Amino acid sequence: MKTKTITRVSKAKLALRGAIYGDIIGSLYEWHRTKDYNFKLCTKFSRFTDDTVCSIAIADAIVSGISFDKKLQEWCRKYPNAGYGGKFRHWIVSETPMPYGSYGNGSAMRVSSAGAIATSVDECLELAAQSAIVTHDHPEGIKGAQAVALAIFFSLEGKSKDFIKNELECRFEYDLSRDYEEIQKDYRFHVSCQKSVPEAIIAFLVSNDYESAVRRAVAYGGDADTQAAIAGSIAAAFYGEIPESIQTECNDKLPDEMKRVVCNLDNAIEGKNDR
Repeated sequence: MKTKTITRVSKAKLALRGAIYGDIIGSLYEWHRTKDYNFKLCTKFSRFTDDTVCSIAIADAIVSGISFDKKLQEWCRKYPNAGYGGKFRHWIVSETPMPYGSYGNGSAMRVSSAGAIATSVDECLELAAQSAIVTHDHPEGIKGAQAVALAIFFSLEGKSKDFIKNELECRFEYDLSRDYEEIQKDYRFHVSCQKSVPEAIIAFLVSNDYESAVRRAVAYGGDADTQAAIAGSIAAAFYGEIPESIQTECNDKLPDEMKRVVCNLDNAIEGKNDR
């Protein structure tokens, strides 16, 4: 049996997919929260939400060179019922969109493409910051996006979990040494970066593969789709593998125009790494 070769490029292509599939898997459990690790992964009620729409918008902006704010407005107006937060809903339809000081985890859930396409730490941090500040210009909102993007970048560079953990703790002052079970026991719904991004990263750090990272993120019983999107994006880049069954079920729930953006990002990643 031929062994599949996992290259940096092949792993990078999975980061956006990992976020999207995590969103779809977590979608049912955002409002029907569970702490059961063995929840059903995909159901007929599972769907993509604002996490996917915004992730696609950021990827499209990176590939097309069109500004992040224009692409976010374009895609979110196409899918007005994806589940956006109140202030962001107003931002989507504004004729003069301005950042509104948010430190919500929306900046972190949409950033996977920045970590996937960057070829240096500085580029990764800058892309993540620029993708965040069009809406989330609070320091915690920017920090959340940068932390997730950098975790993806280091995963693609082949760094160990210990390295990733230590770098994120030093750079962003997140406490990633907490015990998953202790957090999970009393965890509640949080949408701020500072109270959901570190937890999503911990779900990745204690995982064994993509599926276990997403399951742990959902089983916090919190903002399930967003935390699964974050943990899933990092896990996909780190492990370089997503089960075929998950890919098939989740891809079936995506419109063709979103699939085209994913393919366009794949081509951009290939082109950049061939230089």
